Order: sequence, then C-alpha cells, then structure tokens
Amino acid sequence: MAEHYKPYKYKPWEKNLEERFQEYYPPYSEREAVLEANRCLYCHDAPCMVACPTSIDIPTFIRKISTGNVKGSARTILESNLLGATCSRVCPVEELCEGDCVLAHDHKPITIGRLQRYAMDYAKEKDITFFEPAPANGHKVAVVGSGPAGLSCAGELAKLGYEVTCFEKREWGGGLDTYGIVVFREPVEVSLDEVKMIEKLGVKFKYNVEIGKDITFKKLLEDYDKVFVSVGLGQVPEMQIPGEDLEGVHDGLEFIAETKVRDLKEIKFGQRVCVIGAGNTGIDCATIARRLGSERVAIIYRRSESEMPAYHFEYQFALKEGVSFMFLTQPVEAVGVDGKVTALKCLRMDLGEPDASGRRRPVPVEGSEFEIPCDMLIKAIGQEKPNMVIDALKEFGVKTEKGYIAVEDGTNRTAHPDIFAGGDCVRSKGEASTVMAVEDGKIAARAIHQSLTGVDAAKLVVAAKSAI
Repeated sequence: MAEHYKPYKYKPWEKNLEERFQEYYPPYSEREAVLEANRCLYCHDAPCMVACPTSIDIPTFIRKISTGNVKGSARTILESNLLGATCSRVCPVEELCEGDCVLAHDHKPITIGRLQRYAMDYAKEKDITFFEPAPANGHKVAVVGSGPAGLSCAGELAKLGYEVTCFEKREWGGGLDTYGIVVFREPVEVSLDEVKMIEKLGVKFKYNVEIGKDITFKKLLEDYDKVFVSVGLGQVPEMQIPGEDLEGVHDGLEFIAETKVRDLKEIKFGQRVCVIGAGNTGIDCATIARRLGSERVAIIYRRSESEMPAYHFEYQFALKEGVSFMFLTQPVEAVGVDGKVTALKCLRMDLGEPDASGRRRPVPVEGSEFEIPCDMLIKAIGQEKPNMVIDALKEFGVKTEKGYIAVEDGTNRTAHPDIFAGGDCVRSKGEASTVMAVEDGKIAARAIHQSLTGVDAAKLVVAAKSAI
C-alpha cells in the first residue's frame, strides 16, 4: 500500500518554521507526472473509480495527463468533483482509490492523489474556467453552510441555472477544508480558491450569518424554493473532568484553525503537550505541536491501538514525527497551579465487553492513578452534533437518526419535502470525509433539480460529457 505522506524527520535546526509547514509532497513536475501516468493500466472496469465516492473517471484523467492534455484531465475531474483540488490533498487515498489500484497487490499503486493534484494545480496556474452559469431557470435555493457539501450542491445547481445563496456563519467559506485541515496537508489558499470558483458560477455568499440568530429556517422556506442544510458538526465537546477551564487547555479544531488564519510565529504552544483523542484530528494536533517546536507530545487514548479511530497511515506518520502514544489511558483531571495546567491525571484501563459501537468497553483499573506532566492540553475527542440546528428543524418535521439529520438514500431529502441535507451533519454511519460530503452535495443538487423540474440531472451530466 502506498505511503500517503512524505517521511518527515523532526529536525528544527535544519528547517525554519515556514518550511516545516509546507505541503507533505512537492508538486509533480511535468516529466514526473507523465512517467507516473504511463504506469497506469487504464483498466476497463477500474476498481479505483468504483472506490471513489464521487465516481471520478480516474483512468481517463490519468490517460489525458500521459498524452499532455492536462486541461482535459482537470475538466474530467471537476465534472465529477468540483472540489477536486482539496480532495487530491485530503482524501484517504490508501483507503479508497489507491487502496483498490490493481497494482497495489504486487507493485506500487498509481499515485492517483498526486496526479489529481497535478491536474488541479495546472488548471489553477493557467486560470482556466471550465464552467459558466447556465441561463436562469427562475428557481431559488438556499444553502446553509459553505463547507464541501454546501459548495458542491451550490456549484452543481448554479451549473443548472439556479439562483443559489450560501449562508455561512464564519468569515470565510470552505468549512473544515478552510478551518479544520492542517496547513501542511492543505494550504488555506486551495480551499478559498474553490470558494471563488463557486462564486464565479453565480453563487452568492452571505458571511457572518448564523441560522437561528440572524435568519430562521421559516424565512428561508418562505424566500426559497428549496433549502440544503450542510452545517457540519460543532466544536469539540467538554470532557467533563475537573480542571478543564485551566489556562493551557485547548480545543483541537481551534488549534488547527490557528495554523490556517494566523502567523505561525504567533501561535502559542507548550513544550510538554498531551493530546486527548486518537482520531485523525488528534493526529493533526499532535503533529502541529511537534512542528511548532514542542519537545514532547503524547496522544492519550482510553482504548487500545487496534481500536483507535485514526487511519493506520496517520498513526505511522505521527510516530515518524516523534509523537508518542499512551493507550488504555483515561484522563480524569487536569491538574493546575496558579490557574495554569501542569499535569494530566489519568487511570490505567482494561478492555471489557463490546459497547454499542462494537468496540470493547474500557474499564478502569483500580488503584492505577498516575499523572503526566504537561503545560498544554489539547482536546480532540470528536465534535458535537449540530443540536441547535436540529432543534430548529424539528419544528418542520425533520427527523433525526442517532442525533444526526435523517435523510433519504439517493436524494438526501429530509422528512420535509423542501429541505435537503448533507455532509457530516447526516453522517450517522460510515466515515465522515470531505469527499463523502462532496458527493452528498451532488446527490442533493440532482434531487432538487428533479423535484423542481421533473428532469433527471444525472442524464444532463451524461449528455454534457458526451458532447465534449
């Protein structure tokens, strides 16, 4: 299986701060991209394409790179995934397209993600416009949230002639692609460029507008024909342990966001850092701390290595960065002196019977309490469900599933005929990822189009491709 990340040895004396936060891999040169593309077998029933949630025609876009038609390659990608630049950088390709490459079994799989990035970077560098807004069809759609699901839905609808308005509570669009992905995985400019691309399609963006505070769903349903909800999830929840309000205790997503919106030299970090949670966000927080200059960084997780939610390649990457892991360890208190965190009190755990998640339940070991010295504590234990939004939607008959918005398979329609939803806020099962959110937006856009016009948008897409 391909190694997604460039091996990085933590040597601050060799690299300055900005270099430590550059992208993992340098971009392919033209020669490198063509050589890699020529390794592809162009399978007829390409398993890589089946594995892609957005069904990008991977053999076709790679073949176009091999023949020098990079513009055509980029168009092929964007026809299926308007956020192709972001997904080329953040998709877990080992688990998806590259993991299913037929060459992965006996050879090295095609580096599909890097080839996709090559085509997307080429299109950006040449400032190529691939799509124009269609003539107005008289219908209006509101999109709540401008993360990957919202951008995807808005862009696809704009291509079909809809008047689309995105309502975003933050200062910038892009959602977690802008604020929640570590900068050395995706520079913030990549996400913001995709927002600009959607804006060029005629989509209007209203920033610093929060649903329930600045505008209501009732008003949106009065002013628009359909509403697409893509609010993502909330912040990291409270751990419910003493000392959580001490100075030096940080929200993991906010810590990541600082690398996107602030000068790296201004970001405060500790020398001995504890990260609570072994998901992909926890990995990002830990590697950020190491690259900022933290001397010791430990990830604390109450279950075992085999049950950690982070991808295995993320785990391997963190180990290479010098991050240590303390498994079967449960935080019980943040200890402080003069209002500042100085240690994390923990208990040793054993694994008992499986719980509702299917993972073995951690059970405290009596008398095993100990402390880990630290001057910074980062919470990365997941995100809160969008309860305020869900409560507001219940007024309109929208149902929930395990605390997430319930939607119909194949359309992403909620129980209300004019409200659709997608992205992390509907992900009651399966993996939450950017590429899945993009596909949610596409599904909803096509369903909205069919419900308003009676025309199958998927057939229009096929017709457009055959005319190229």
